[in-house]
Amino acid sequence: MTQLRRMMLEELQRRNYSAETIRHYLRAVAQFAQHFGKRPDQLGPDELRTYQAYLLRERKLAVGSVVAQVAALRFFYVRVLKRHGLREDLPYPKDHRRLPTVLSPEEVTRLINAAGNLLHRALLMTLYGTGMRRTEVSLLRVSDIDSQRMMIRVERGKGGAGRDIPLSPALLVTLREYWCWKKPRIYLFPSSERKRGKKQPISDHTVWYPCAEAARHAGLTKRVSPHCLRHSFATHLLEAGTDLRTIQILLGHGDLETTAKYLHLSQRHLRAVVNPLEGLPLSRLEEVNRQYHRKKNP
Repeated sequence: MTQLRRMMLEELQRRNYSAETIRHYLRAVAQFAQHFGKRPDQLGPDELRTYQAYLLRERKLAVGSVVAQVAALRFFYVRVLKRHGLREDLPYPKDHRRLPTVLSPEEVTRLINAAGNLLHRALLMTLYGTGMRRTEVSLLRVSDIDSQRMMIRVERGKGGAGRDIPLSPALLVTLREYWCWKKPRIYLFPSSERKRGKKQPISDHTVWYPCAEAARHAGLTKRVSPHCLRHSFATHLLEAGTDLRTIQILLGHGDLETTAKYLHLSQRHLRAVVNPLEGLPLSRLEEVNRQYHRKKNP
């Protein structure tokens, strides 16, 4: 391990960043250095601007992916090397975000019923029935399932904050059946890869596969991802009358503004809006001229 890598690792660890974030930040800085064939501390504003444009235009990465890369580089130059002036050379790219994909309850039913096996069904039901992020699901421990209190404990949420989520009776039945089959000891969804070993959790990327496979077998045309099920969970809660503050707590959002986007996805809330057009005293359609040219006044 180089001195620079050790310095960055120590800065990340003493700020208690998650293991996943640490891996990503270290990898992002290493890729930046490899791109130019130099040590990162020998690179400056020109290389940073060129690299960011390269990620967006040539590699055509999603804006969110570039934002994550920029965050890693900002941390390295500002926090590790103390080059505070370089912050201005590392702007976050503007993100014209589209509204997230949401499944209807009928589509969620078709998706879960199309699961390839009991493991996939348990994963899909956990994603939709809790609204957890894919990383949170992958790190669930057997001890996090509290059937006495009917709660699921999320110990390591985003930003390190934990929270409790109500445990659905239907999900509990499925998880019990799954446990009797697989007998997981530490992690609820242990890895099946020899390299990782059964004492390690599944990779958060592995959680993607059951979503895509079940969507294909269910004949869904929407792009289904773990986050799609999270969005669906929140939207369906809102449409069922759950207040935004409660949804914010369940999702583990840091602020209510993030949760408020689900107002744009809820059909019940959108349909309840009274359109101002309805209140205008308009003339009857029978009185409207059918010709293209207006008649001249006599």
